Amino acid sequence: MAFHFRRLCLSSALLALLLQLLHGVSSQLIVVEDPVSAPPPPLVVVKDPVVAPPPTLFEQDGSVPALFIFGDSLIDNGNNNNIPSFAKANYFPYGIDFNGGPTGRFCNGLTMVDGIAQLLGLPLVPAYSDATGDQVLRGVNYASAAAGILPDTGGNFVGRIPFDQQIHNFETTLDQVASNYGGAVTIADSVARSLFFIGMGSNDYLNNYLMPNFPTRNQYNAQQFGDLLVQQYTNQLTRLYNLGGRKFIVSGLGRMGCIPSILAQGTDGKCSEEVNQLVLPFNTNVKTMITNLNQNLPDAKFIYLDTANMVQDITTNQAVYGLTTLDKGCCGIGRNRGQITCLPFETPCPNRDQYLFWDAFHPTEKVNLIMAKKAFAGDRTVAFPINIQELASLN
Repeated sequence: MAFHFRRLCLSSALLALLLQLLHGVSSQLIVVEDPVSAPPPPLVVVKDPVVAPPPTLFEQDGSVPALFIFGDSLIDNGNNNNIPSFAKANYFPYGIDFNGGPTGRFCNGLTMVDGIAQLLGLPLVPAYSDATGDQVLRGVNYASAAAGILPDTGGNFVGRIPFDQQIHNFETTLDQVASNYGGAVTIADSVARSLFFIGMGSNDYLNNYLMPNFPTRNQYNAQQFGDLLVQQYTNQLTRLYNLGGRKFIVSGLGRMGCIPSILAQGTDGKCSEEVNQLVLPFNTNVKTMITNLNQNLPDAKFIYLDTANMVQDITTNQAVYGLTTLDKGCCGIGRNRGQITCLPFETPCPNRDQYLFWDAFHPTEKVNLIMAKKAFAGDRTVAFPINIQELASLN
């Protein structure tokens, strides 16, 4: 029987009303078409992170100077808060386990890149929309919920910051730092020693290819779409390289057929193997891309994080990790608590550390931090050709 994809969610009108009541709709921050910056609030520090004082010009002691982050809602930490978008998480119970409450993270607490930053000895990386002064010298998070590799991805959510725009925002950051600290040549070494984390592609499937109002499913089969994405992805990563990046962490896609949102569309409680198979060409292509970029771009080192293998290990050994619930969101409504994702002031599950998923799409803090440790110091089944710790130590 054919698997029919559909997205069960609140009506746009009700979503808009909720978002306006809770947050207001502002256009003072970055918008997809015409980004504008607003004076940011101070960074919220959480959970006793490893805090480093702002340097005068990055770090010169051999440690990782900074972490620059590009991606979607899995690692967004507030860039969508004040743009006109339905893709927001700056309301309770998001951030219920984050000291300071909701920040825009699509999680109950810390994200995977928060964990990686702490393992690197860096402070939590501020959102581009919030970063001020010397904060940018330790890194910036440009990720945006609903964003994709393709510019049209996520259009159902109205505002979002696609990968191309995120790269442009990074370029703006570089210009500002160079202007304040002696020019592009002065900062080039620090940029080359910094780490770049990129996690893109999920929305190009969930909020593009699998959406009935997008034409891509009729235009491309699975292999062709994977080819299209990685062709664009290669150009975008090369652009970051040309801006001075040399150490790149590229995250693959997980088993997306097993997230509560997709599980809720079936009736047998089983993962959609059709969706899992759909994303395989993308992951295969990304691995090939990593090899080619390492061979063709002088002094560059790209590593691949096998997210699917990480999650497979966690689910196979769920008791070892203390997890009891793998197929439901901790916060959500309907079948698998995934038909409608976490709503404002909804009461989430009390035992969050026992859940794989926080809401219809995103892992809990517990799982995010497990994956951060695997990515940082794991073997070649989860990070190759080397892990993040090894990448950070390269001269």
